[in-house]
Amino acid sequence: MVSTADTEPDIAARLTEVRRQISAAATAHNRAADDITLVAISKKKPAAMIRAALAHGQRDFGENYLQDALVKIDALRDAEPAPVWHFVGDIQSNKTKDIATHFAWAHAVDRFKIARRLSEQRPDGMAALNICIQVNIDDEASKSGVAADEVADLAQQIAELDGVKLRGLMAIPAVSEGLAAQRAPFARLAAIRDDLRGRGHVMDTLSIGMSADIEAAIAEGATHVRIGTAIFGARES
Repeated sequence: MVSTADTEPDIAARLTEVRRQISAAATAHNRAADDITLVAISKKKPAAMIRAALAHGQRDFGENYLQDALVKIDALRDAEPAPVWHFVGDIQSNKTKDIATHFAWAHAVDRFKIARRLSEQRPDGMAALNICIQVNIDDEASKSGVAADEVADLAQQIAELDGVKLRGLMAIPAVSEGLAAQRAPFARLAAIRDDLRGRGHVMDTLSIGMSADIEAAIAEGATHVRIGTAIFGARES
């Protein structure tokens, strides 16, 4: 069993380093570091590690695997301040009720059917579920996400739902080397966001950037960066 005491020093140091990287990238690209939310990807990590991160100021946590996440959400119900839970994995229809009930954000919506189910299943009395449309920005057959030329239609459909709030876009681009190459797909995503703003949508979120391309993402306007291994260490296979 992993205890908070065992993990806290390492997680504190790692969080400090990731925050330093975010701040440095923000400064280099004329951004305010406070405008960038660090979402700590805690999939397959125990609740004790999340509690340790909470003790050092981390508030936002991303989960890919629903059943694993629900166990941790329940274990951390007493945490103060409470974690903000982000579902960042693919969403199937059989997951929507639990995501709508237990999460504040869903980052990977790419079908109206899923958005509608999330809206309908959001419990009364809860704030609307914040969602991002996942865009397959490099048209990769192996990745989820809506095609770039279909985003505007999906955004319009989602905007008419009551239980969810469309906040922005998410993408996981193809792996590339070098800052310029990494920036290119993020710049295309930002252009789609700008087009949606021109159509009247309030789009304040770009959920982009992981450990390998964090600077490129911040340079192109990331508001949420998703970092896992650099905070919690390598995942067990």
